[in-house]
Amino acid sequence: MNHQNIIEIIPFSPELKEYIKTLNLEWLTKYFRVEEKDELVLSNPQEEIIAKGGMIFYAKLNNEILGTVSLMKIDAENFELSKMAVSDKAQGLGIGNKLLLHAFAIAKENNIKKLILYSNRILLPAIHLYKKFGFVEVVLEEGLYERANIKMEKMIV
Repeated sequence: MNHQNIIEIIPFSPELKEYIKTLNLEWLTKYFRVEEKDELVLSNPQEEIIAKGGMIFYAKLNNEILGTVSLMKIDAENFELSKMAVSDKAQGLGIGNKLLLHAFAIAKENNIKKLILYSNRILLPAIHLYKKFGFVEVVLEEGLYERANIKMEKMIV
């Protein structure tokens, strides 16, 4: 196999801090607007995700960071799959699949029982991906994110 094309999933480190922001702003600005909550979390991932018991991962290909996903802690057994983004130039390479599979493996290792996520129905490829990986639609609470019009969850067993 050509080593040039192996997608590696790596954990967050402070020197990679900017990537969660640049990757997410790329799609947020394309489809929606950047909410204050986004700006806060994406600018301070260490304080807003890691310090609160969450995790951030990056997809790396040929020494370039092209995707990211976060697991944000709700409580010991429930985490929110959040801040998932794959660079436009890397669409179709299976990076989203890899990030999700990694998130599930980490969830299992940490005895996380359930992952939830918030999305928007216009993001068809994302919704399709989540369904393919066993997320099911559940009732959405009001007002969490302006852009969210679908909530999904997956039991990890």
